[in-house]
Amino acid sequence: MHELVSYGVGRYEDRKNSSTPLKPTGNKNADKYYNDIDRYPHIFVLACLMDRQIKAETAWMIPYDLCSYLATFEIGGLAKATHDEIADWFAKNRPHRYNARMADVFYEAVQRIHDVCNDDASKIWDDCPNSAAVVYRFLQFKGAGVKIATMAANLLVRDYQVEMADYCSIDISPDAHVRRIFHRLGLTPSEGDPEMTIYKARELYPRYPGIIDVACWEIGREYCHPKNPDCESCPMSSCCPTHEAMG
Repeated sequence: MHELVSYGVGRYEDRKNSSTPLKPTGNKNADKYYNDIDRYPHIFVLACLMDRQIKAETAWMIPYDLCSYLATFEIGGLAKATHDEIADWFAKNRPHRYNARMADVFYEAVQRIHDVCNDDASKIWDDCPNSAAVVYRFLQFKGAGVKIATMAANLLVRDYQVEMADYCSIDISPDAHVRRIFHRLGLTPSEGDPEMTIYKARELYPRYPGIIDVACWEIGREYCHPKNPDCESCPMSSCCPTHEAMG
C-alpha cells in the first residue's frame, strides 16, 4: 500500500472515531447547523454546492449568512424566498467569486429539495444506497459537477458516518492540492490532468478512492505549498521523489 493511502486511511479513521464537533467554517454559530445534519441536511447540501473556486470556510458560511438574512433555516421557509431576493443578497454581499451563478444554484437547490425531496434533503442518502446512487443524486442539482458530487458523498461517509452499500464510486476530488501532491509524489506525470489523478486514486485504493482526499487536502494546505513547501515537516517526505531531488 502506498504511503499516501496509509496516511489517508489513518486520517479517515481519526475523523470517524472523533467526537470533536465539526468546524467547517470556524464560526460556532454557523457550525452548529453542520453538526445537526439530522435536522438541517439541506444546509449541508447547500454548502457543498457553494464550495468551488473560493476558500472552503468562506463557501460554507454562505448558507448561514443567507439564511440569517432570510430569517429562516428551515427548508420550508427558504423555499418561500424568491429568486430575486436571493439574487439581490448575492449581488449586494458578494460572498462568492461567481455571485450571479451561485444565486441561481442556491435558489434551484432549495426548490429541488422542497419539490423532489419533500423538504428532506437526507433522502439523497438515508436509504443506504450504493455510492454511485448518492453521487448521481447530487449531480441532479444545478451546478453540481462530478467534483462537487463526489466531495459531498465523501464528506457524508467520512464526517457524518453515513452508511452506503459500497464506497467504490466515491472518487478523489482532483483540486489543486490533490493534483500537486500526486505529481510531486511521482504518481502522475503532471499537475494538470484531473482524470489521471482520479484513475490513479482508483488504482491505489479501488474500494474507496476518495479516502485519500482528506490526506491530500491537509498536506496541501499545511506542507506541500505551491511555492516554498515545508518538506521537512511533511508526512510524505520519506517517500517523495521531489523532496529527494531538492535535497
